[in-house]
Amino acid sequence: MSYYNQSQNDGYVIELPFKCHVGDKPETVSNRFTGEKVELQPDAVAVYDTIIGAERFGMWDTVRSGQDWFRTHYPKEYMILLD
Repeated sequence: MSYYNQSQNDGYVIELPFKCHVGDKPETVSNRFTGEKVELQPDAVAVYDTIIGAERFGMWDTVRSGQDWFRTHYPKEYMILLD
């Protein structure tokens, strides 16, 4: 696991919305309310986990920047997990 502000996905660099720990492998993540599952790339897992943690602590600027990033880079996954 590494601490990144950008990640490489399919050979191109994606600027992450904040610094976060990015793992090495994709993970399956479930919607907290519907149970619908989706496989996320490591950068998306890191941003998703940070969004969920930020919600719990009322860090709304972090939540919004993470959601904006998700809508741009993983729109289908955003609709399943965060919409």
